[in-house]
Amino acid sequence: MAIIVNLDVMLAKRKMSSQELAERVGITPANLSILKTGKAKAVRFSTLDAICRALDCQPGDILEFTSDN
Repeated sequence: MAIIVNLDVMLAKRKMSSQELAERVGITPANLSILKTGKAKAVRFSTLDAICRALDCQPGDILEFTSDN
């Protein structure tokens, strides 16, 4: 997949744990882990919105496109 999820980077910058983010966003730690590891097939805009609000960041700070060449 050509989309890289940089949630760990933003969590470190904000000094926030995965557990705390999951609670703030309203998703399970397991689902957050799936998203963090890049194994998610999709992400709802409402979830992305909640993550960006909790981390005070832009979607581009979390998601990155790279070419699969």
